[in-house]
Amino acid sequence: MPAPPGSDFDEAQASHCPCWSSPLAASDALAQHAGHIASPADAKIEASFDIVRTDVASQGADILFRVQVRGKAGEIRPKATGQFAGSAVYSYVWPTSLDSAQVGFEEKQGILALAVTFHPDFDDTADGSANRHVWHPHWVVLTPDDACGKDALKVRDIPAGTNPKVPATWPKVPLLIDSPTYPTMLATDTVEVRVPAAVIGATAGVKFDGVTSALKVNANLHAPLLCIANVFDVASGDLSLPGTIGR
Repeated sequence: MPAPPGSDFDEAQASHCPCWSSPLAASDALAQHAGHIASPADAKIEASFDIVRTDVASQGADILFRVQVRGKAGEIRPKATGQFAGSAVYSYVWPTSLDSAQVGFEEKQGILALAVTFHPDFDDTADGSANRHVWHPHWVVLTPDDACGKDALKVRDIPAGTNPKVPATWPKVPLLIDSPTYPTMLATDTVEVRVPAAVIGATAGVKFDGVTSALKVNANLHAPLLCIANVFDVASGDLSLPGTIGR
C-alpha cells in the first residue's frame, strides 16, 4: 500500500483498497512465535508505518502491547483540517481475538482491537479533556461495511435510539470505542501500551496481529462514521492473527 504523503491525507490516497487482506502476501511473513510476530521490511511503505515486529506479552501486572517499525514511530501525523467532518486519524493497531465484552461492550460485536491514534481535529476523551495533540490509546470494535469500500472495515456505529453496553470510559460518541488512560509511549522506532492484566483477564489462547492504517471521518457525519480508509501494513500479511500472548 502507498505510504501517507508526508503529514497530509488526501482523497486520492483514500481511494486505495482499505481491505485487510493484501498489503503483504501471507507467505512473505517471517517466522511467528508466542508473544511476537516478525515481519519483513518493505521499502515501498512509509518507514514510520512499516511494521517489523509486533509483540503482546504479560509483564508483571500488565499486558504489554508493542509494535516496532522501520522508521521513527509517530513521526507522521495527519494534517489538521480545522473541522471534524472529513478529518483523518492515523493509527497503530493490535487486532485481537478477545471478545468485545472483555473490555465492557456487548458480547460478539466484532473484532476487538487496541489502537494508538493521532487526530488533530477533535478530542475523544471520556472526561472531555484535550487529546488531539498527543498519540493516545483506544479500544475499538471493527466490523465490515462495504460503504467504506469493498471488503473494508469501520469502527462499529451505535444506531440512533439504541443504548448498548459500553465501558465506563466510553467518550460519548456514536461508536463502539473506549478511551482508557493506559500508559502509552512512542520512542525511536517503538509504540508501546501497558494494559492492566485485570482488564483482559485470562490470556491463554488469545491471538493478535499488528496493523498501521489511516481512518477517515465521514464528511456527512452519517453512518458509517469512521471508516478505515487506507491500510499501510499488516504484520502477518493477511490479518490471520498468528501471534499468541507471551508470558
